[in-house]
Amino acid sequence: MAISIKRIYDKPLKADGYRVLIDRLWPRGVSKEKALLDLWLKDIAPSSDLRTWFDHKPERFAEFTVRYELELDINPVVSQLKSILKEHLTTTLLYAAHDPTVNHAQVLLEYLRRH
Repeated sequence: MAISIKRIYDKPLKADGYRVLIDRLWPRGVSKEKALLDLWLKDIAPSSDLRTWFDHKPERFAEFTVRYELELDINPVVSQLKSILKEHLTTTLLYAAHDPTVNHAQVLLEYLRRH
């Protein structure tokens, strides 16, 4: 089982395997056909309140990580995502954020690796 993250704006590849969009909002400028998604799992994303508070500010990332992991601990969709990961040899979690290191996909990836 391999899991990775990738921006939704990057070219889809066969090597991506099962492609799951993990954003609560649909990414701007991406058509559903071009996205080549297998699943849109918007309920795995941070809550709207947390996303708004974070606002992709790097200085808030540590606190955002703590808060998002607390949300994940009680989110029933985590079990669904874990099942998906077991069903597919390769799964790519897709996100729209500009920063490749300061985003919820990084937090989710590390969370899944630890759990």
